[in-house]
Amino acid sequence: MKPNALLQLHPMTKFYFSLFILAVVLVVPGYWFAFSVFLGLVAISLLAGVFKEFMSIVVKALVSVLVIVFLMQIFFFPGEQVLWRWWIFEIKQEGVYYGFILTSRILAIGSAFVLFFRMTEVRDFVKSLEDKGMPPMGAYVVLSTLQIIPEMRRQANTIMEAQKTRGVETEGSLFVRAKAFIPTLTPLILSSIAGTEERALTLESRAFSAPVKKTSLHKLAKSRADRILPILFVLIILGLVVWRVVLWQTS
Repeated sequence: MKPNALLQLHPMTKFYFSLFILAVVLVVPGYWFAFSVFLGLVAISLLAGVFKEFMSIVVKALVSVLVIVFLMQIFFFPGEQVLWRWWIFEIKQEGVYYGFILTSRILAIGSAFVLFFRMTEVRDFVKSLEDKGMPPMGAYVVLSTLQIIPEMRRQANTIMEAQKTRGVETEGSLFVRAKAFIPTLTPLILSSIAGTEERALTLESRAFSAPVKKTSLHKLAKSRADRILPILFVLIILGLVVWRVVLWQTS
């Protein structure tokens, strides 16, 4: 099977692309551009073969935040042109506009970083940071931070499965699931602490903190595209900044 060209890009190239999306969304005014950027990210996820995972995280993690942010803006953002009024609540045109601006940018930027982590292995990203000069201790902190939530989720699922084998009811209403989950917090926390200690001992047994240059069997290579794309990102951002300054001066 032919490898996917997008997935084969260097991790830093994909990270620079996420930063590029962040910059262009903040530079270009209006919300239509940010929404179109999100559609572009959806197209990239399709080409990279990670559409299902990408959309699942976007829907679960971003949609509820976007709804809350939008409602807060339309009801509490100051303005003069009232579109709708009921009791103490007012929806103003300025609030609606700013709500679209804010939510579109959050959607585009958040989706860019979600796509980055769907297209990039965590170990590859951490290795690329080390290649850039990050100390091994800092790289380990980044790796542990990125892995802590998936690791705790796996441990929680294991504990819940163990509870099922003991006859504990773990499925049903929200109250039933909460009652089954609360007793798992203690073993979950203790197992996480024990796992952290085991990893620390493993690293020390491999001379992790020794003041010598580290070597690695895991190597990352850069292609021609990895050298061209970051330069292209910078040139586009500079062009947009100049365009925005000229637009601001002529308006």
